[in-house]
Amino acid sequence: MVAKEPWRISAAGVGIALRVTPRGGRDDIDGIEQLSDGRSVLKVRVRAIADGGEANKAVLVLLAKSLGVPKASVKLLSGATSRLKQIAVDGDPVRLGEALRQLVSAKSKD
Repeated sequence: MVAKEPWRISAAGVGIALRVTPRGGRDDIDGIEQLSDGRSVLKVRVRAIADGGEANKAVLVLLAKSLGVPKASVKLLSGATSRLKQIAVDGDPVRLGEALRQLVSAKSKD
């Protein structure tokens, strides 16, 4: 069973729930994971360490690149010091939702 999508479409773009692994060996999106409380999150790993916001910056850059939006369109809403984060991505919500689905489906086939 596939978990529900960890993003919410809004008029301004999408909000994404993430679980981040700093020092993950590479910058990548690993697909969708279901947490023990039933929520689903997008699993993201970055090479950067969780120090002085380095991992957060790397996550925002990775998402911007993966979704084809400017870095300025990706913002950390909450979870600056947590592995669980909420990110907002400004842009066309339909295109962003489609881009996220493609990223995740590519991962689930690996």
